[in-house]
Amino acid sequence: MRSTTKRWRRRTLAVATSTLAAGAFLVAAHPQAGGAAPPAVPEVADQVPQLTEAGVTGGPASVSGGGTSTSADRSVCAPGAHWLRVRFTELSLRGNDSVTLTGSSAGSYTLTSRHWPGKAFHTRAFEGDCVRVSAALSDPASRFAIDAYQAGDRPLAAATTTVAAVGDVCGSSCNQTAPLIKNMNPQALILAGDNAYSSGTLSEYKNNYDPYYGQFKAITYPTPGNHEYNTSGASGYFDYFGARAGERGKGYYSFDVGDWHFVALNSNITRSTGSAQETWLKNDLAASTKPCTAAFFHHPRFSRGTHGDDSSVTPFFQALYNAKADLIVVGHDHNYQRYAPSRPDGTRDDANGVRELLIGTGGRGYYNFDQSSAAVQEAGNTNTFGVGKLTLSATDYRSDFVPVSGRTFTDTATGKCKKAVSSPAFSVGTTPSSVSVKPGGTASVTVNVGSTGGFTAATALSVSGLPSGVTGTISPSSVTPPANGTATATLTLSASDTASGSAAATVTGTSGSTTQTAKVTVSVGTAGGEAFADDFETDKGWRLNAAGSDTATAGKWERGDPEQTTSTYSNQIKQRGDTTSGVNCLVTGRLAGSEYGVNDLDGGASSMASPAFTVPAGGKLTFSYTFAHGDNATSADYLRIRVLDGTTPTTVFEKTGSATEVAGVWQNATADLSSFAGRSVRLLVEAADASTASLWESAVDDIRVTA
Repeated sequence: MRSTTKRWRRRTLAVATSTLAAGAFLVAAHPQAGGAAPPAVPEVADQVPQLTEAGVTGGPASVSGGGTSTSADRSVCAPGAHWLRVRFTELSLRGNDSVTLTGSSAGSYTLTSRHWPGKAFHTRAFEGDCVRVSAALSDPASRFAIDAYQAGDRPLAAATTTVAAVGDVCGSSCNQTAPLIKNMNPQALILAGDNAYSSGTLSEYKNNYDPYYGQFKAITYPTPGNHEYNTSGASGYFDYFGARAGERGKGYYSFDVGDWHFVALNSNITRSTGSAQETWLKNDLAASTKPCTAAFFHHPRFSRGTHGDDSSVTPFFQALYNAKADLIVVGHDHNYQRYAPSRPDGTRDDANGVRELLIGTGGRGYYNFDQSSAAVQEAGNTNTFGVGKLTLSATDYRSDFVPVSGRTFTDTATGKCKKAVSSPAFSVGTTPSSVSVKPGGTASVTVNVGSTGGFTAATALSVSGLPSGVTGTISPSSVTPPANGTATATLTLSASDTASGSAAATVTGTSGSTTQTAKVTVSVGTAGGEAFADDFETDKGWRLNAAGSDTATAGKWERGDPEQTTSTYSNQIKQRGDTTSGVNCLVTGRLAGSEYGVNDLDGGASSMASPAFTVPAGGKLTFSYTFAHGDNATSADYLRIRVLDGTTPTTVFEKTGSATEVAGVWQNATADLSSFAGRSVRLLVEAADASTASLWESAVDDIRVTA
């Protein structure tokens, strides 16, 4: 802003403070107008890649915390979704601090200090259209931030991804195997090395490999073989694939597709126990939150082909076995071999072993079976080119050997992911996650009990920790969810005439010796016929970016003590330094601007949503507001209050901009809410600098909804 101020600070401090002090809130993804896709979410540079999947949409979210946090649970929601996964841009946990994620229908996972420190990542998927975020932080240095979600349009069990897998490729016959991959239409192609014969030079990649497999380059995740290293440092390989091949000289990396974590390793460089690569592998596996894991590299631990068993990769196999990995894909021998799940020494272990698939059939001349192996070979073939097709879900896999045209050999194997939920379990969730009840009134909350792993036992429900004068009854008091489904009950909250306060109540589900809990914030409204009131002196659970589509980059809504800012251009007060009562209000960027254009609303829309409340008969909304703008404002800029009934917003108040200088002045307004009588609704306070960059300030105070 063009400003003189009674006090000012740098805007970056305001943003950090508002983020870390954020209270419990719901982040909802609403259908976009005209069926448009949700807002685009920017990629993060230092991120574990999460590959694109069919039928998956996404959008922004905003949940963060830090320091010693005991606030109520928060949720990320996408109404109508079958499942969600969220993206952390920061997870820096100290000591025993943790963040637990729970799906509204099923699934729960606890994140600790070992999970992807210093990297952005997507979690595993959770069933339901909400993920509850529960932080248990005791160390002041702990912090986390969620900025985005992915949502599935079909049940998680039916959400599969396809990965093509092959090694020992071009060769003279990769023109035969390339069409197989095209027909599979996979999300990814993984290469098990020896991709361009015979020395992996850049010329060989361009002339032998690219004419057939170059069409898949955008989805290819390679590893090098020994033939790549016939060229010094595998320079042709790294030059052709670039950053996709991992760091030059290392060539190991990881990525995620669906609920699978894939690890690419380089079996041509140092791989002994304690080596840099083996240490990286163990840390990478420990950091992953995915329930399923696969690795791929060139040299096979087990093989009956010409090269035989290779004990030099035992450290890889041992680390993968210890981490309960599910699949290993290798090449080197030019044939197809499938092994039983094995321990690193080859002992069959159907419960905990890792299955090796040797798919050296991409297009180089065949090798016979002329060696013995320590592991149990379940299937094999020495005269068929083909490609492995991996069909992957959040709980299991199917591998198919697909032969080239004119050949008949096929093979199929299936398996369960060892870290997927398989034992019977249940989860508890609440919808909404916060609710308001007025003295003498009632309110209701839906309690969801989700089943995983075939859980079908009776689950008793109870509630505790309610505000003074509020009682809760759950009906039915016990539910039995169908296997891998959801059962619901209703929590009815009744407030006495003298009830008061706010609390994060606990809903507990008990089945046998197992208990699961969920939090719901219960606030008692003001007496005297008020269904909802807020003077913003305390945090009553307003939620930033409730629609999940805010675009503002600065000056976002926050609760706090506003700092007066005067424009030297017009000599008008634009942001007032007072409130209509107390010291706090709801304001767009409470800190004063250090210069023109700083700490006013910028970049688009910002919104805050109130806790839910029930509108009384003849309901009326009263509030105080101020808005100010420069002569660079347009009618596209606005201050708006809407009533959010479920996911349907209705505008009940609006002020728009114009090409004139308008000073900030506190004013009073009313709105008729009688058409919402008996409905549980939220207020949505919005402001937008929606046209070309302009000066815009807004504030709201003393909101009341009365009969």
